[in-house]
Amino acid sequence: MDLLALALYHRDGRPEPRVLRFRPGALNILTGESETGKSTVLSIIEYCLGQQTFTLPDGVITSNTAWYALLVQIGPVRLLLGRPTPKGASTTKAMLVIGDHTLDVPIADQMRVNADTASIRAEVSARIGIEDFRFQPPAGAGRHPFDISSAQAVLLCLQGQGEIANQNLLFHRQGEQGITQTLKDTLPYFLGAAGPDQAVRQQELADTNKALRRAQKQFDEARKRLDGAEAHRLALARMAADAGLIPEAPGPQDVTATDLDALLPTALRSGPDLPALPGENTGRREALAAERRQLRDQMQELTTARAVLDTWQQESRALTGELHTQLGRLKPIGMLAHDPSGEADLCPLCTQTLPEPDPDITDLQDLTRRLDRELEDLASLQPARTRHRRELDEQITALNTRMRANAATVEALNASDRQLRQAQDLRTRQAHVQGRILQELQRSSTTQGPDELAALQRDIALLRERAEALQRLVDADEVGAEAENRLNEVATWMTDWSRRLGLEHAAEAEEARISLTLLNVVLRMPTQRLPLTRIGSAKNWIGYHLVAHLALHTFFRRHQRPTPRFLVLDQPTQAFFPEEVHDAATVVDADWEAVRAYFALMRDVVHLNERGLQVIVCDHVNLRDEWFQDAVVENWRGGAALIPTEWIDPT
Repeated sequence: MDLLALALYHRDGRPEPRVLRFRPGALNILTGESETGKSTVLSIIEYCLGQQTFTLPDGVITSNTAWYALLVQIGPVRLLLGRPTPKGASTTKAMLVIGDHTLDVPIADQMRVNADTASIRAEVSARIGIEDFRFQPPAGAGRHPFDISSAQAVLLCLQGQGEIANQNLLFHRQGEQGITQTLKDTLPYFLGAAGPDQAVRQQELADTNKALRRAQKQFDEARKRLDGAEAHRLALARMAADAGLIPEAPGPQDVTATDLDALLPTALRSGPDLPALPGENTGRREALAAERRQLRDQMQELTTARAVLDTWQQESRALTGELHTQLGRLKPIGMLAHDPSGEADLCPLCTQTLPEPDPDITDLQDLTRRLDRELEDLASLQPARTRHRRELDEQITALNTRMRANAATVEALNASDRQLRQAQDLRTRQAHVQGRILQELQRSSTTQGPDELAALQRDIALLRERAEALQRLVDADEVGAEAENRLNEVATWMTDWSRRLGLEHAAEAEEARISLTLLNVVLRMPTQRLPLTRIGSAKNWIGYHLVAHLALHTFFRRHQRPTPRFLVLDQPTQAFFPEEVHDAATVVDADWEAVRAYFALMRDVVHLNERGLQVIVCDHVNLRDEWFQDAVVENWRGGAALIPTEWIDPT
């Protein structure tokens, strides 16, 4: 793929675009002063080739340009790749036109969106010969597969101003996140060390290993379920024995899976004929409760009557004692009854006059007789009271007997109810165990048995054998070793050209090569390996970058690898001029012989590739050598620049 032209379209719709044309298969030098737009050429080329992110800095170019277009030639076909200036930081909008050798840069009103960046990359990839190759990262790498396309190939064709002089980076955008690994993954393919065949085998190996893991997991789960089911069924058999569904519980050493298959269905069909919990005891229990309440009421009445009788007895005893006391006091008075001369107002003992006359003896005798009669009456009532109390005690004893009988009957009913409830609980437990047995038998009928496990084992053995065979094929591919072998050819040119440019350590180095591990230039010295990071001077960094990319693209061309046939270099001679140089043509103390040697190498490598390599250089340098001037495509000095003066609004 060669770049034929780069076009910019003004925002105001001017029909004629600003066109920068390149010569295919040749050295193209774009020389000029600083701030004329040279460094933006690389960014515009990358943007037109399908990059979504817009990297051009805000300024005169972006404020005056509506569209960017790139005209490329791939064999007999030309492609016009157009991209509008995005409103934000990125866009996927694009224009794609495919034509023959007559296709050229269109006018402004023909620019319109008819594609996207994905279609541009797909079309370019197919045209330059990139195969349908999906890169598969190694197992456990933690990266996603991706399709190799022109997006990765373009990274090998560009060297920005800050990249070509960087001792830590060799390729375009290598410092961005993920790009380093992408380059390591895809460079073997572009070198020809890896391809769709290896990818197919790697994908087949990955699929086979995935199927093997899935089958192994399925087998392990089935084996676990089978072992667990046997233990579970043994536990169910023990539960059935505890519930009385089978005679006794089997031990783990005394029973086989076949025994369990026969034992558990037996438990489903068995079970004692247990009586149901009756409901007629409810009326009997209520009658006993009513009888007990009646007996308690009667007992209360008899107890109260006996307490009243006891109180009466105690009071009678107290009265009798009192009467006997009084009577004992009155009887001695009777001895005075025969004294006829006694006076009532004189004391019969001391004959003194009393304050009040004593009662008449006759009255005392009457009182004594009344007391005797009362004592006799009280004595006559005692047998009746004793008899009545005995009758009360007998009635109370009879009531106690009836109450104990009532309580015994209630307890008997409760015991009967408890037995019936226990029987009912046993029936419920048996039904629960039988339900679990039924569920287990139904589940086990749908799960893998020993035969299915044997089939899974056979599948695992076949998958493992297939994976081992594919692994041997993948190992035999030796992509890394083959890539290093192909880089040996690249190293031959790098070594010769680095010595031609007189780069540091090149003379004593046995070899200068590209390291796939470091993605950088490494010198193989007699006693050590010397990476570019340990070599000083920007002149050497740029020189080794230059020989590495020229050698790599020479290899691509000679081996017909599917990569673009152009190399864009921005400021490859910056190390020879002051940092703020405006125009290298005005510098008199630069190492012009070294500068001439760099450009002469580019010229010679282009000739070596017989119009199979296009090199585009954007630089301050403008040598007066005829071959150099023949290579100049535009000279942006004296007001000339990427953006024409008439495009810029003076206000």
